[in-house]
Amino acid sequence: MKFFVDTAIVKDIEELNSYGLLDGVTTNPSLIAKSGRNFLEVIAEICDLIEGPVSAEVASMDYENMIAEGEHLARIASNIVIKLPLTLNGLKACRHFSQKGIKTNVTLCFSANQALLAAKAGATYISPFLGRLDDLNIDGMELIREIRAIYDNYGFNTEILAASVRSANHVKDAAIAGADVATIPPDVIRNLVNHVLTDKGLAQFERDWAQTGQTII
Repeated sequence: MKFFVDTAIVKDIEELNSYGLLDGVTTNPSLIAKSGRNFLEVIAEICDLIEGPVSAEVASMDYENMIAEGEHLARIASNIVIKLPLTLNGLKACRHFSQKGIKTNVTLCFSANQALLAAKAGATYISPFLGRLDDLNIDGMELIREIRAIYDNYGFNTEILAASVRSANHVKDAAIAGADVATIPPDVIRNLVNHVLTDKGLAQFERDWAQTGQTII
């Protein structure tokens, strides 16, 4: 599974990228607003840091302005992925960009039918939102499994990008369900390494090593 970090905070991207854990970045208008910085400047800076795909979302809902905004974003860097809403206009724009060889991420997916439409439109990524489904007592992982089955049945190349990830269990379950990518908040990525038995074992090793009175260097 590929790991994208879901943030517009550059220092978090720099840190996680230094561990070799990142395959890409996703952003959205809400994340940019939280950063308090200029949208285009943040996107350009992230693209300079990360070799992998960087999702940048259009703000308009009408087709003509989606195209204009998407083409403007695509000129920022070669690794830009145009993020589009799962609407009829968004799907039409997805088809436009896919035919031009520009990668797309169709977002706010909540049903297998929506994912099927995005794949038919040529989406590079489809983003089913797990946490928001869970909020409604709907099993987000079942949606991942349904999309995986449909895409495998018909040989679609669209990658399943598990979004609205809120916990380490979300990451694990999405991987088991067959998601190609998970886009994960920085703190959740950091928490994936944690386990009480790892901490306990390291503490024991440190005590035992200290008793030897030795050093390696």
